[in-house]
Amino acid sequence: MYLDLVDQKEQVIVQRGKNKAYILTPITDADRFFANPEVKARILHSLEQAEQGNLITLAKEDINSFLGV
Repeated sequence: MYLDLVDQKEQVIVQRGKNKAYILTPITDADRFFANPEVKARILHSLEQAEQGNLITLAKEDINSFLGV
């Protein structure tokens, strides 16, 4: 019943004891992707490289070619 409410875009709050409460929300494919520890580590590594100025600029055509567009 509660998950059906979440699917209908309703906010569901579950109270646990006096001082704890939780919100039920659906997760997306992006949530699953970013929850992966390996993906998170690669993103953090890339951010460190960018902060150090280790950047590579790609032309739009190169990106499209890589993506097969």
